[in-house]
Amino acid sequence: MGQLAHQHNALNLSQGFPDFESDPELINLVTEAMKKGHNQYAPMPGIYSLREQLALKIKKLYNANYNPATEITITAGATQAIFTAITAFVRPGDEVILFNPAYDCYQPAIELCGAIPVNIQLSAPKYAINWSEVQSKITPKTKMIVINTPHNPCGTIWSKHDLINLENCIRDTNIIVLSDEVYEHIVFDDQVHESVCKFSTLKSHSLLVASFGKTFHNTGWKVGYCAGPQSLMEEFRKVHQFNVFSVNHPIQIALTSYLKNEENYLSISNLYQQKRDYFLEAIENSRFTGIPSQGTYFQIVDYSAISQENDVDFCKRLIIEHKLAAIPLSVFNVDGLDQYQLRFCFAKKEETLYKAATIISTL
Repeated sequence: MGQLAHQHNALNLSQGFPDFESDPELINLVTEAMKKGHNQYAPMPGIYSLREQLALKIKKLYNANYNPATEITITAGATQAIFTAITAFVRPGDEVILFNPAYDCYQPAIELCGAIPVNIQLSAPKYAINWSEVQSKITPKTKMIVINTPHNPCGTIWSKHDLINLENCIRDTNIIVLSDEVYEHIVFDDQVHESVCKFSTLKSHSLLVASFGKTFHNTGWKVGYCAGPQSLMEEFRKVHQFNVFSVNHPIQIALTSYLKNEENYLSISNLYQQKRDYFLEAIENSRFTGIPSQGTYFQIVDYSAISQENDVDFCKRLIIEHKLAAIPLSVFNVDGLDQYQLRFCFAKKEETLYKAATIISTL
């Protein structure tokens, strides 16, 4: 969709990246770190000062303890962390449970390991989880459950009730939970992010993945991290060492300083809630409908009042005829299930959202 948008000079609300710059302070901190000579390999698990700062942050936010020496690893973005976690533990014939719509990097890594994706399809518009179905999918071959909250592409968040149910599912098993929490700081309407590390049994089974790129509007820097108990992290690092070995050194130096000011990440939800509200208000008189996003910087809309054509074709026509790009949700679903849903990214300047809403209101 991004390529098609470029080809037709369309406004691109399909791909999930901001069209505004990072904080100049953070950019200056990276520049300063480069000028001070931090341009050679960082330690394999990441510089200790950054891992220590992350341990403090996690303790303050979630009251969870991670040893920065042995239980946190800096990664080349969250996607690398996810791939590393899967390949460290998943073997041929294992089963890995996924919730669809699912972000598109999970299943290829599972299949590359020779394992079997076990897909649980969620239904629009609420995408609620049927925990009886989840329990029924767990077998002696279940090696891992992959979760994502706040959820891309749906914009939903898992409740405390959901995490308790997940904890009950994996209690007294050896199942590993891979928790993709890259949008942890983008949660709306005074709701809270429920991390796996807040639940003791879940924490002991889980690898938590997070992203600086999503939080600080610099997805192209590709820096994230993974946190988990030492027994899991030891295996994670065995793959990480021979996958990327180490991660961008000056950016790690800069992030260590930048994270010391809590407002740099605690203010992110307000920023994106303003953008979500602006976008929804701008399209409220259109024929698109949708439940306001609970988190992430994505908004799901239903276009069934406009057309009954499949979502891929509708998205292509939206680009070619109306010069606006979105993502069809069927590409994230089991067997391409089409529920007449599109994903718009609202991590954009107000002028970009205004232009998009103007087009949407004509349909």
